[in-house]
Order: sequence, then C-alpha cells, then structure tokens
Amino acid sequence: MTEQVQTPTEQPKKEGIDFDELIRKYDSESRFRIVGGWQKIFISLVAFAMAAFHFTTAGIGLLSIQQQGAIHLAFALTLTILLFPMYRKRGNNSIPISDFFLAAAGVAACGYLVVNYMALTERAGLPTQMDIIMGFVLIALVLEATRRISNPILPLLAIAALLYCYFGQSLPEAMAHRGFSIERIINHMYLGTEGLFGTPLQVSSTFVFIFILFGAVLDKTGIGKFIIDLSLALAGWSTGGPAKVAVVASGLMGTVSGSSVANVCTTGMFTIPLMKSVGYRPYFAGAVEAVASTGGQIMPPIMGSGAFIMAQFLGIGYLQVALAAVIPALLYYASVIIQVHLEAQRLGLVGLPKDRLPHIWDLLRTRGFLLIPLIAIIYFLLAGYTPLKAAFYGILVCIPLSYLNKETALTPKKMFEAFEMGARGSLAVACACACVGMIVGMGTLTGAGLRIANGIIELAGGMLLPTMIMTMLASIALGTGLPTTANFIVTSTMAAPALLQMGVPPLAAYMFVFYFGIAADLTPPVALASYAGAGIAGADPMRTGITAFKLALAGLIVPYIYVFNPILLFIGADSMLDMVQPVCTAMLGVFLLAMATIGFYRTHLNLALRGLALLGALGLLTPGTLTDVAGFTILLVIHLFQTYKKRNEAKPLTSSVGA
Repeated sequence: MTEQVQTPTEQPKKEGIDFDELIRKYDSESRFRIVGGWQKIFISLVAFAMAAFHFTTAGIGLLSIQQQGAIHLAFALTLTILLFPMYRKRGNNSIPISDFFLAAAGVAACGYLVVNYMALTERAGLPTQMDIIMGFVLIALVLEATRRISNPILPLLAIAALLYCYFGQSLPEAMAHRGFSIERIINHMYLGTEGLFGTPLQVSSTFVFIFILFGAVLDKTGIGKFIIDLSLALAGWSTGGPAKVAVVASGLMGTVSGSSVANVCTTGMFTIPLMKSVGYRPYFAGAVEAVASTGGQIMPPIMGSGAFIMAQFLGIGYLQVALAAVIPALLYYASVIIQVHLEAQRLGLVGLPKDRLPHIWDLLRTRGFLLIPLIAIIYFLLAGYTPLKAAFYGILVCIPLSYLNKETALTPKKMFEAFEMGARGSLAVACACACVGMIVGMGTLTGAGLRIANGIIELAGGMLLPTMIMTMLASIALGTGLPTTANFIVTSTMAAPALLQMGVPPLAAYMFVFYFGIAADLTPPVALASYAGAGIAGADPMRTGITAFKLALAGLIVPYIYVFNPILLFIGADSMLDMVQPVCTAMLGVFLLAMATIGFYRTHLNLALRGLALLGALGLLTPGTLTDVAGFTILLVIHLFQTYKKRNEAKPLTSSVGA
C-alpha cells in the first residue's frame, strides 16, 4: 500500500485561535446556550420534531398559509428563546424557568391561530379582545426572539414601523398618514397575511426550511471537506492556488449556508492559513475569504435563500431568478479570481506542491457521488418540480447514496443530528422573516414604500444615476448586520420602489438592492464577514475590510451595469447570441478592473495606467458599441505597453547572466 498523503484540510488548526469563540464573536446565530442533561434532550427532541414536521408537509402537502406559518413560528420561537439567553454576558449553561414560560406563551399565541383558524377566517376584520391579546403577545415575543438570535437592528426597525403606523397623523406632511389604532395594527399584523404571516414567513416555512434541511443532511455526509479537497485538486497547484481554492470552495459553500460570517469561519479555518503559508499577506488572505464567502449569497442556485423570496415577491418562477443571477455572479467571482492571480504574480507566489494535494480522480471515485444530490436538485427544478419538492426529493436521493462509502453513511444517529442541525439553522431566518413581515405590513397598511421612493427620487432630482447611488447607500445601511433573507426583504421593501418608479425592470431593481444589501457584510465600518476573516488571519480588521471592499469592487459596479443593460439578467434577450457581446465585453471590463485594483499586469502598473485601466473597465462594462471599442482599445494599449516594459526590465538581468 502507498502511504496516504496528508491533504491541507487535514492539517491541524492554526495555533492560538479559538474558532468557536471567533464565530460567536461575529455571528450572533452562534451565541447559543450550551446546555446539558434533560434540557439538552428536550431541545434536541423539539428541534427534531420541527424538522420532521417540515419534511413531512413537504412530502405529503402543506397546511393553509397561516397554519403552516404558525406551527413553523411556534417551533422557532420555542427553540430561540430556550437556546439564546436574554442577556449575552450572563452564564449560558442553563435555561431559566422564565424562558420556559416565554416559550409556552409563544406556543399558545401561535396555537391559538391553528386551533381557531376557521373561526378567525369567518370573522375576518372583526377581532375579539382575545385575538388582540394573543396578537400583542406574539408580536412582543417575535421582537424579543429576533433580538436574542440576531441583533437589535431588525427589531428596532420593526418597532419603528409599528410606531409609524400609530403616529402617522403626527408626522411631517411628506411622511404623514391618517394613523391607525392599536387594535387595527395588531389585526393587520397578526390575523392577516401581510404582517407576521406574510410572504417572508410563508417562504421561510416552506422553501427556505427544506433547503436548510437539505444542506444539513449534505453536511453530515462530509460534503464540506469534499468540496475543499476537490477545489484543492482543481486549482491548488496553480499560481496563487490556495486563494483560488478559497474563492471556489467558499462560493460553493456560501450559496447553501445563507450566512457570510458562518461561511468565513467554516471554510476560512482551512483556506486562510493555506493562503498565508504560500506568502499572501494576512489581511489579503482574510479579505479573499470574506469576499468569496459573501459572494455565495448571490451565487445560484440557492443564493442564501434569497432566490426563493425574490421569486415570491416578483410573482415569477424560481428558475427565472436563478438564471438572471448567473452572469452577475460569474462576473463577481471572475473578478476575485483574476485579482488573486495578479496579486500572486505581483508577489511571485506559486501554488502548492502536487504531493500535498489530493488526487482528483481518487476524490471522484471515493466521494464523487456526494455531488449527485446537488445535480438531482437541479434536474428536478429543470423538470418543473417546485423548489419545495426538489429539495424534498434531493434529501431522499442523498440518504441511500451516502451508504456508498462507510464514512459518509447517514446512519439513524447522523440523520437525527442532521434534522436537529437543520432546525437550529432555520431559527434566525424564521425569526427575521416574522419580524421583517411587520415592516412589510407597515408598507401595505400605510403606503410608506411609495413615500420613501418619492423622497429618494426628489432628492436625486428625478435622474436615474443619482437615484441608483442613493438607493445603493440606503441598501448598504439597511443591510448592515442582517441575515441574507431579512436583508433582501428590508431592502426590497424600503429601497427598491425608487428604482421601480424610475422604470427599472422589477427583476433588475430587486437584484440591485439585493447585491448592495449583501455588500454590507464587506463594507466598513460594519463589515462582519471581513472582521471574521481578519480574526482568523490575525490581521488588522479595518485594513482587511478595506481590502475586501476593493476585491469586491466588481460586485459594486456590475449592478449599475445590469440596470442600464438588463440583458445581462437575460431580460430582453431573444437568443443566446444576444448575450455574446455584452458578456464578453463585461468579462474584459472585469479584467481591467482587476488590474486597476491590484496595480499589476505582467509588471507593476503606475498610477496613470491604473486610472486608465479603470476608465477602460467602465467603458467595457457600460453598454454600447462605442464604449466597448474605447475600452478594448485601452486594454490593448496597456497590454502592449506592459509587455514592452517587462521585456526592458528583463534585459539587464539577461545581460548580467550572460556575462
């Protein structure tokens, strides 16, 4: 037998770093109580029951919208209140009796809807006193649970929305409305389908949960390590290979995980030390991991659950949203890969020795079947199945396949753990969707979205570009500290209407705010994904954040391009031939943009050439034959100049060697 080569993913963790503590610091969803004894057993059973309920309804049929959402929310509130302490600085190893009472109150308020569903339907619009009491209890518990598992930002926005509903007549004329009574507000938020149980929670209790469960089942097969090993085998040997591995692996993991920060801490513990080991500077290594992990939220097919919400809001098919996201995501990742390649060339870095890398055919032979469930989901979606059914059948495919390898087999114990993990992984999304439902409900009750849109357009002077810039800033501000799903719902409700009023196609407008809401995880001063990467790399957080912002620059320019040129989202494309020129020129533009940010192409780029490269990038990214020709000319000039410069730099070295 040949001696087994230790792959980089099997190397020990970097000394001096507590990864569990690091992820707790930057990812609020990881700050849960660590309980034992009967409390641990109870929580495990509740989590398993939650996953079993959703798996069963996905297979045999959903309940009514409010009943499905109420049961989903009852489970989520129970687990969140029991798992996450009220005050984070206090001991978190035991659940106080008060939290059991709060959890029971949440179950009662949700159960009231389930048990009295028919009666509530018959007296719609005429709530009783008990209806109002239960509604008040549920609203308060949703706010508290969201605060515990996330941060105060989203609950404060929801409280502001509720106060706006009540005090509307006392506000300045631009934002004033007639105002609503407490009973009317609670009736709208609790008993209707446009508040707590609106579209966000409907999607969370169906598509989102089953995909999170699918991800948890896949995770128990060890697919995370397989993806990293496969990425190493494909790109680890090339120039700057470890950084390219980080980009590929983190992008693949990020589209499923739904959390930029969690993904940084999961894949970053392997990829960041690898990047540093071949010579990348710590702040650059942390930034690459942050940018790659955050980009997973915009990468089809799952897009951190955002694709399902977007499809529901737009009233279009999920596949149309996923297809529209393909080219912008490819441009984003192409830009990052080109930048890490140019940085490696600038520093003279090489890839990892091939004897340290896994063999691709051995990987595919022993664990390649782990990719089949992902392929199966894509097949089911293309065959016309709903996302709910596609994920359900994906789980069913995954179970027998896992037994092809003893190490990946989903034993009953592993399946129980996967169901528990899936339930836990859904809590932040469920609470955020319920909480943000109140913000959406405020918009439908008061028409605030239209007023905000009018305000943005008025400040922008009725011009599209200034409107886009203000919408971008609003989306980054609104997206700060929010999980992906809540991020999109808030930005699409509060910021997107301005673009819609300017005649931007709805899909392009929603994709625009989605991109910039996600960019908040990379944009200082509150750049949680960048700071998590800096923590693993042992680098300065602010410098890492600024570097991540530069690496993600393409992601901040491309949305402007597809608003002006929606064909990049397949809007208005009659055939694939229509896509050739805009895609090719956009890719060349991304290449020039990478040169401008790194300052290197074949040899060092001076400041004037970097500025010229930026102009060429904007020309190639901007739709139009004239701008494309100008951008391509600049690219050709820079290529010829840098080639000539490199030859001249090499001549003295050649002469001295010959002498």
